[in-house]
Amino acid sequence: MKFLLIPLSLLLSLSPLTAKESLSKPLPTAKPEDLGMSTDALAKIDPAVEKLIADKKLVGGSVLVLRRGHIVYQKQFGLANRRTKAPVKKNTIFRIYSMSKGITSAATMMLYEEGKLDLDDPISKHLPEFKNLTVWQKNSDPVPAKPAPTIRDLLRHTAGFSYGWGGHPVDKLYGKAKPLDRDKSLAEMTQAASGIPLLYQPGSQWVYGINTDILGRVIEAASGQTFADFLQERLFTPLNMPDTGFHVPAEKAARLSDVFGAKVGFLMNFEKAEDSLFLQKPTQQSGGGGLLSTITDYARFLQMIANGGTLQGKQYLKTESVKLMSTNQLPAAIKAISMGDEMRHGTGFGLGFSVRTASDKRWDKDAPLGEFGWGGMASTHYWISPKHDLVVVTMEQTLPYNWNLEKDLKPLIYQAISK
Repeated sequence: MKFLLIPLSLLLSLSPLTAKESLSKPLPTAKPEDLGMSTDALAKIDPAVEKLIADKKLVGGSVLVLRRGHIVYQKQFGLANRRTKAPVKKNTIFRIYSMSKGITSAATMMLYEEGKLDLDDPISKHLPEFKNLTVWQKNSDPVPAKPAPTIRDLLRHTAGFSYGWGGHPVDKLYGKAKPLDRDKSLAEMTQAASGIPLLYQPGSQWVYGINTDILGRVIEAASGQTFADFLQERLFTPLNMPDTGFHVPAEKAARLSDVFGAKVGFLMNFEKAEDSLFLQKPTQQSGGGGLLSTITDYARFLQMIANGGTLQGKQYLKTESVKLMSTNQLPAAIKAISMGDEMRHGTGFGLGFSVRTASDKRWDKDAPLGEFGWGGMASTHYWISPKHDLVVVTMEQTLPYNWNLEKDLKPLIYQAISK
């Protein structure tokens, strides 16, 4: 335990997972019936999750449901570690990967509200290395990026940056430059990324890529703080998220879950917790996929968003900023987002979250209009329905990414709403 007499500069230099936590209250709990939900209907979550475990599609997981700001369901299932037989607990620490993006986007919007950046600023205004970006051409040399990509483009993934996952010629350049190497600083990451052509002209396509990682460096440039310090001071400490950060310190290592991967129809250990890279402090603080958290920590962040930017009397964001994050902000020509060849029909993107814009049974048929959310590479999920004043988080550590928990639980949870 650290004391308030420790200078702020020293406190902020500590690991994000060990800095003194906020004194804010735990999220309240309530009987489902008091908030227009059915206990019996929510109880159907249990056999649905247990069936995934019995079918060897899940080793362990956690589910949390909030209605009108109150926890109406929270339960853990299965194991976090097969060797020690450690069960999943409320304080199990998970690699949340791309669930980091929502947090980074919120931090960016804080600086927007303070006038330290504008959504239509070219990236190069804050990071000069991006001044001369080019766009890949199939049968000719790259051409200049016109218009220049903006902060808004980074937030909604329309800047043209890739992750380098496929077989496209640009992907091969990502493989050579390795911008997301853990041993690169954020400054080194953006320097490496700036030399790679964009896949498309900014604003013309939705492309999932390193946009949010670049925002981490923008936050450093605009705030004058390290990215980790900004998140700790402005979000994690005041929101009371003591187990959220870029690595797990030794005293919490036993709470880190293993990662499980599919092999011959059975989930095998893919990454043992004791061997995890996340036990070491990384050089690169990845705003796109580098955070770890617990289900309760992350639910606090989501409830703040669901409340329009406030939690327990403290305002973090203006309602107008949350609306920009949680409503579709894509140009009219971009009808829906897609991942590889998978078109997510009826789904747009705000300045931080995917958004359900139309009913379409071809994709996420149980999601109501206006629902927003995202997930993480190890099959973590979250969704928020403003219409129902509902927040749901599911955590597990399963590769490759799958939709099992969200797909199986979403209809059960919406059906549990009685009024």
